[in-house]
Amino acid sequence: MNKGAISRDDILKTLQEYDELGAEGFLALYEYGEARRYKILHDGKEYDSKAIAGVAHKHRQGRPLARGEFSGGLRHAVSWLKREGFRIGASRSPKWTRDELILAADVVARNGWRALPASDPRIGELSELLQHLAAYPPEERAAEYRNRNGAAYKTLNIASVHPKYLGDKTNGGQLDGEVLRDFLDRPAEMGRAAQLLRDGLRAGTLPPTLPEDDEEDDEEASAPEGRVLYGRHRRRERNKGLRKKKIASVLKKGGALACEACGFDFAAVYGERGEGYIECHHVVPLHEAGEGTTRLADLALICSNCHRMIHRSAPWPTPSELRASIQEQLRMAGVPLPHPRVEADSPLCVGD
Repeated sequence: MNKGAISRDDILKTLQEYDELGAEGFLALYEYGEARRYKILHDGKEYDSKAIAGVAHKHRQGRPLARGEFSGGLRHAVSWLKREGFRIGASRSPKWTRDELILAADVVARNGWRALPASDPRIGELSELLQHLAAYPPEERAAEYRNRNGAAYKTLNIASVHPKYLGDKTNGGQLDGEVLRDFLDRPAEMGRAAQLLRDGLRAGTLPPTLPEDDEEDDEEASAPEGRVLYGRHRRRERNKGLRKKKIASVLKKGGALACEACGFDFAAVYGERGEGYIECHHVVPLHEAGEGTTRLADLALICSNCHRMIHRSAPWPTPSELRASIQEQLRMAGVPLPHPRVEADSPLCVGD
């Protein structure tokens, strides 16, 4: 069986059979369930995408694919159907992202931590911003994606997890509570993050975030300031021109290319391979500093591990704050922290 080797004609024949049997009869005959996420949108009707893609195989290959032989998502069914020119829609809206929740929570915060009705103009503005943000590709958005009703209900989700809320809690996601706590703990920073998102969306400068081929883990994708602002922050750090200028400035003053937090020196440990290598960290997060010109004084030379530890959770420590934390840990272990560089046999971990 050559999975995915189906033509547009095969799919059209299958859609016709689906219409003749009806959804329930078609799914029962071929032992498929209803599509949980994606639908084919064709001639004003919706069809279960996985079932159609699987059954279409019988016209060219003699038998349909069983539901367990392939995925109904983007890698298999959706990809095959889109390749043949069919439009795909989501059966329900996807989970809210941190960026979306920052925008929604800010609206709730400015309303005294009370939910807003769908008729409120602020909900209309929020809905427009969410749709412009486009946190998900078109095929993952249901017809009601982030509309006024959905945006208003999300403000109720957020308001209902506030410590002073007296009503019954709604069935919001765990991330609702996390973002709300961020606003309660760091209101100025989170308000600034929301303002940067609004300004960027209105001006057309946001998104994109990081390049699509840039590998990230879940930790980075859910950064405290949101993926979009985190992406902008990381692009500043990866500016090769700024990094070279910072390194040149440090060397000109007679300094070493050692981590400003732990003292690790790549050249001292890796020799010629590590010569001239160090990562560059922008000390002030974008959600605190806002857009603007980056000065060399805003940059710090950091090893890979300390860089990851700084970005791991909010609030982000400065290199000096992280260094103080490392010193305290080593003090308790009875081990001094070298400076400006760490010897090869140091208990401090080396770079990634």
